[in-house]
Amino acid sequence: MLRIDRAVYEAIIAHARRDHPDEACGIVAGRIGSDRPERFVAMENAERSPTFYRFDSMEQLRVWNEMDDRDEEPVVIYHSHTATEAYPSRTDIPLAQEPGAHYVLVSTRDPEKIEFRSYRIIDAVVTEEPVEIV
Repeated sequence: MLRIDRAVYEAIIAHARRDHPDEACGIVAGRIGSDRPERFVAMENAERSPTFYRFDSMEQLRVWNEMDDRDEEPVVIYHSHTATEAYPSRTDIPLAQEPGAHYVLVSTRDPEKIEFRSYRIIDAVVTEEPVEIV
């Protein structure tokens, strides 16, 4: 189960809506071993695409170095889908290289509806998990 603070939940949704019609992406860092997402980090989609995302390699290096310096890890890795449901696509699954992370997807296909879902993706197996907003 993903337990996430309302402010972080709302920040992820706001980022996804702000970057629409392109996919948004980022992470939420937390203390190593805590499984608690705390520090929201919006990142740039280097692809600037409505159908694909990729972290900019230099930005990713900087963010991962910051996490190392702060004894953090990526607890949540998120991105948005602009025209489809919030479910990992066949191109998303191979990108899931952090087995301990929650993979959050937000769909911005309907501006009136919030579609926020979380998954564990381990060895290309996608398992949806409940989300509790606290």
